[in-house]
Amino acid sequence: MSEERPDWEAEGLLGELDGDARSSRRRLLDDLWADGVRLDELRRATEEERLALLPVERILAGGEDRLTPTEAAERLGADLELLARTRRALGLPEPDPDEPVITEDELRGLEVGLSLERAGFTEEARLEVARVIGRAMAQVAEAMRAVTMRTFRRPGITELEVSLRYAEAARSTVPVMSDILLGALSAHLREQIRQDVVAAADLASGRIPGTSTVAVAFADLVDFTRLGEELATEDVGALALRLEELAEAAATAPVRLVKMIGDAAMLVSSDQDALLDAVAGLIEAAAAEGEDFPRLRAGAALGEAVGQGGDWYGRPVNLAARLTQIARPEAILAAEALKDAADPAAWRSSFAGNRHLRGIRGETPVFRIRRSEAEATG
Repeated sequence: MSEERPDWEAEGLLGELDGDARSSRRRLLDDLWADGVRLDELRRATEEERLALLPVERILAGGEDRLTPTEAAERLGADLELLARTRRALGLPEPDPDEPVITEDELRGLEVGLSLERAGFTEEARLEVARVIGRAMAQVAEAMRAVTMRTFRRPGITELEVSLRYAEAARSTVPVMSDILLGALSAHLREQIRQDVVAAADLASGRIPGTSTVAVAFADLVDFTRLGEELATEDVGALALRLEELAEAAATAPVRLVKMIGDAAMLVSSDQDALLDAVAGLIEAAAAEGEDFPRLRAGAALGEAVGQGGDWYGRPVNLAARLTQIARPEAILAAEALKDAADPAAWRSSFAGNRHLRGIRGETPVFRIRRSEAEATG
């Protein structure tokens, strides 16, 4: 940059800092200026208290060049409104059509997404996939951000140190993330396709594979709301994270962990016995965490549900959620259809009464289900 370096103090960018913090801020501003960051961007980043993150933002953005949505649509040969809908589905903000915000990396991703049309996917199907990708990538990004902050932030660290460490983490991890994500996607697709048995009768009737008879279960932490009022925020977060780790370990194929909803894990399987085994194992794993970890309770149901956007919808989902709400600690409450379908050699049940469940019409027969003595001991 040919312009003379500004006087950072005169520009008000050193604020009230002194000592090492002031020297660190000055060096960071010098480095960013030498790297081509303009004064107005430095001023804005300082006001927004994100100056230390500018190097990372520049690495992730892949340089300074940006396309406007109008230019990107022209490059892709796509309708501007379709491009906007795709970005919204991905969970990205909607800029002005003439605002330069789209990087080359994002453009390549949009091009791949739009190309699914040639593979026979409708616009509705493409947007459904985009919404799932957007949610998943937001979770991946949040997890990486949280891990990076825990790793590199410590009392007394300077802005310059934070900036250098974050930038190095971005340079190291971003290039390999595409391989990690592709490998995980391929593995999960292979596993789920193995579970999708397309029968001749289904093909003849045009039955949609996403509509299936599935077993659904929820498992949640008992008294989590009360704990949220008594514990520090980070301790509550640690409990929820540990539950997710336990649920992931319990959900082995053909059982899938669909999502975490605060203090609850949602699991789904085409095999009701595998689902019950996973839920029982999850409850046992939570109990093994010790007295400081809340007990789990669970509800499970079996029936026709619709798989859409990576999630499941239908009566068994609602029923399992309601049963969870009335279950006692370390108990599994099951609806009648699931109880009847479960292997009697592996599971025993007892009638827990007819219950009025919120959102479920009429009385619902409820059963407590547990491992058989043989399974529990051997």
